[in-house]
Amino acid sequence: MDTVSLPMPANAPAPGTCVRVERPEPALAIVVFDPPHRSFPVFDAPLVRDLRTVVDTLRADKSLRGIVFTGRKPDQFLAGADIEGIGSITDPEVFRRACHELHDLFNTIAGLEARTVAAVGGPVPGGALELSLACDRIVATDDRSTRIGLPETQLGIIPGWGGSHRLPLRIGVPAALDAILTGRLFDARKAQKLGIIDRVTKPEYLVRIASDIAMGRMPCPRKTRGLKSVFVDRNPLALALIGRKARKGVDAKTRGKYPAPYEAIQLVLGAPSARHSTWATSEADAVAKLGVTPECKALVSIFFGNEKAKALGKGPDGERPAAVEHAAVVGAGTMGAGIASVLAQKGVRVRLADLSSEALGKALAGHRKDLSVKKSRRRIQAYEFDAAIDRLDAVPGTIGMGLCDFAIEAVAEVLEVKRKVLGALAQDMADDAILATNTSSLSVDAIAQDLPHPERVIGMHFFNPVPKMPLVEIIRGHATSDAVVTRTAALALRLGKTPVICRDVPGFLVNRLLGPYLDEAVRLFVGGVEPLRLDRVMLDFGMPMGPLALLDEVGIDIAGHAATSLHEGYGERMTPSDGLQRFLDDKRLGKKSGLGFYQHKGGKPELATDLDSFQRPSGVSSLGDDELVDRMVLAMFNEACRALGEGVVENPEALDLATVFGMGFAPFHGGLLRYGERRGLSTIVERLQALAKAPDVQGRNPGRFDPAPNLTQAAAGSGSFRSK
Repeated sequence: MDTVSLPMPANAPAPGTCVRVERPEPALAIVVFDPPHRSFPVFDAPLVRDLRTVVDTLRADKSLRGIVFTGRKPDQFLAGADIEGIGSITDPEVFRRACHELHDLFNTIAGLEARTVAAVGGPVPGGALELSLACDRIVATDDRSTRIGLPETQLGIIPGWGGSHRLPLRIGVPAALDAILTGRLFDARKAQKLGIIDRVTKPEYLVRIASDIAMGRMPCPRKTRGLKSVFVDRNPLALALIGRKARKGVDAKTRGKYPAPYEAIQLVLGAPSARHSTWATSEADAVAKLGVTPECKALVSIFFGNEKAKALGKGPDGERPAAVEHAAVVGAGTMGAGIASVLAQKGVRVRLADLSSEALGKALAGHRKDLSVKKSRRRIQAYEFDAAIDRLDAVPGTIGMGLCDFAIEAVAEVLEVKRKVLGALAQDMADDAILATNTSSLSVDAIAQDLPHPERVIGMHFFNPVPKMPLVEIIRGHATSDAVVTRTAALALRLGKTPVICRDVPGFLVNRLLGPYLDEAVRLFVGGVEPLRLDRVMLDFGMPMGPLALLDEVGIDIAGHAATSLHEGYGERMTPSDGLQRFLDDKRLGKKSGLGFYQHKGGKPELATDLDSFQRPSGVSSLGDDELVDRMVLAMFNEACRALGEGVVENPEALDLATVFGMGFAPFHGGLLRYGERRGLSTIVERLQALAKAPDVQGRNPGRFDPAPNLTQAAAGSGSFRSK
């Protein structure tokens, strides 16, 4: 193929500048990906154009015995496909032509007479691995930065450049299904064990080892499947069982909301018996169908939001702030212990302080247990286990924190307690040490009041459970400096979290949006709607957990406290239902007390049997499922519009990212605001106006459904909150 179907970027460099060929010896060619317009090589149109030219030239050179494909550095091979291009394509035929084009290119590489070796390191996702799979051998750097896999289903598509067929043939159907459906990126050792790569080496030896293998000077046997390739991969009965189990797992995880995994299952199961001549057509048809779906565009938008969040850890000129070396965490409860453990696992020396020796002992035991699980699953090495254990110290009180350059308090949500703790830390620590509060509801400005150097005080709100929840809200007070915001965001990124910067307003962002959502759910429950139905309709909508189950998980006491704070901060529209008060009076707090809306007895929670005694049936029990969803989701959406209008976050992308990573808003919707834009802002305004005129459920909360001013304006204008 002579044309390039992928979108050509505006800053496309001249032909021949993205891929260079080195000839260290007459029979060896080293193909280096080194595009001048990219800080990290990407499979975009200019690179594909130049790679095609290079491959055609090498194919004609009969003197070659070995060819090595590698990146400009050992930790820079290729970052896979150009995701921006995927997000911009709206014509299925463009996807189809691009897939055929890349198949043709990779088939040419696979058919070269010279032995080909991919010498990879750093991120090797998607298209980068698909190119590597077309080579005779793959050598990877044994380095922490190396991550290899096919994550396309996480973007709503499938591996469409040969990966859906070549990976099953290389490592077998069961392992390929797991890799593709999870989108997992493996480290080099795990990838070698699976058979994805053939050899690991130190980064400094990468090209030399790959060259020796390509030239036949060094053996590099490929791991084979043996009889499993016959009795499993080509056994119709075994494949039927594997497919049934895979579909059942996808159903349970996605509730059928994501089409890509089902397409992937079909392709992977058929790979062992598929004719090579059909690979391109079957993969191209799947990508053409999936690439233009709303689900794909939504997932791509989340990807870009996440990439944009990574820039928050750099200064205006792209410089990185000094890394945090020593941190103090005060409070060894659930949150503080989790924060301290994550810090220690990511290389920070931590002093965890608490007045309770029992709490400290429990925190240390939990830290060791978490690391032991990772070690047993070979996610960390023995030396990493020992180092992470050594980095966490427990101390009774805040004495000895003077060497710490960053402190996080995670004590009780009481303003004076937090002020006292940070005041004590300020006396011991340097004037430029950062003082962070993990508050979920208190004002950062109020906490910083009267503290010396308030410019170094910031909110760093983690979500529970800390090791699993990906979002960290970074709350900027009026006095907080830019440098402190940047360094705090950089720390969040180092911990593997996604930072979103928020203004210091009641509830910040996530809890502010969850408030009306959960309150509407409680109102509907009290009004007589069956609790299982309430949770079911929101699961069907795409939430990871129903609202009543979420209340049990969070703690009904915590939810009640947050509701009171929001009411105090925002007035009538946040007036909480009285529906939780009887739960609180009975100390019925959800999972933590063993009883809430559900009974928690160690196994799967079961609905409590006495819930009808908490209900006061009304007409809402006759509402349809769509009406129930609208009352809960649009209450949240309208508040999100208000928050955006007030500048609580910088842009719609940050708000959408926070709703997906902080509250689990369904990724296939692309975030709360994108859901509204896709549904139609004018339609939502009309729906809100109707809800505002309808009778309130269980008491008054005037204004909740009155359309936010910026929503009305956007609906009458472009129909979007985003600049075109």
